[in-house]
Amino acid sequence: MSLVSENLRWLRRHRGLTQGQLADAVQIKRSLVGAYEEGRADPRIHNLINITQFFGVSVDQMVKRDFCREGDKILKENRYGKKEAKRGERVLAITVNSNNDENIELVPQKASAGYLNGYMDPEYIGELPKFNLPNLRKNGTFRAFEINGDSMLPLESGTIIVGRFLDNLYQVRSGKTYIVVTKKEGVVYKRVFNYLEDKRSLYLVSDNLQYSAYEVHADDVLEVWESKAFISVKFPEAVNEVEEIEEMDLKELSKMVMHLKEEIIKLKSE
Repeated sequence: MSLVSENLRWLRRHRGLTQGQLADAVQIKRSLVGAYEEGRADPRIHNLINITQFFGVSVDQMVKRDFCREGDKILKENRYGKKEAKRGERVLAITVNSNNDENIELVPQKASAGYLNGYMDPEYIGELPKFNLPNLRKNGTFRAFEINGDSMLPLESGTIIVGRFLDNLYQVRSGKTYIVVTKKEGVVYKRVFNYLEDKRSLYLVSDNLQYSAYEVHADDVLEVWESKAFISVKFPEAVNEVEEIEEMDLKELSKMVMHLKEEIIKLKSE
């Protein structure tokens, strides 16, 4: 069994994930995770990069260092050294329900400004509205944020984004959407591109092209939440079935007319 195989198995178990949960997280088949862990296959480079970013480790560490022997040490180095990106290790303030399951706290638009001061305060977090979504897997801490503005159309202002907390900025995968909490911009929902290796920065891009992309230095990032679900009070518009049927009938009628014309031409030629 290769070092990568053993390291992958250690990291997955350390995070408390099943092979299926890891496969979903890095968007590969579960059978591939099994093959990687058993040494029957080596990850292709793009899969290896996605896996290491998810676990907050480097490719170099994955292929050269023994996590079974020094995994805790490596993760501590990453958290306090280069990979920690100046966020530091802290206890995340959470709330739990009567079954001791973590709640999903909701940060409404009106509370987003106060969140910058209260995101580490258990009393502030305890006063936020709370709910649960049973279909979310219990493999992380989730929080919900009500977005403001039209920068991420078709999701409109007032939509609630449910995100999973990332304890390491290097877990950000370019092109995915995240709730990003920064010192200057506050709480924003954007499509994020990871340039930590080159510039120690994240690039935040709006799906609405009328808004300009901008760069955020890692030192200014307070929290990142990977978007996992959204809740909207606006339902998709219903298809106008009458117009749709009329359009289909016109197409069929047009075909019939053309067919009749062809038949008439054939009859005249005979």
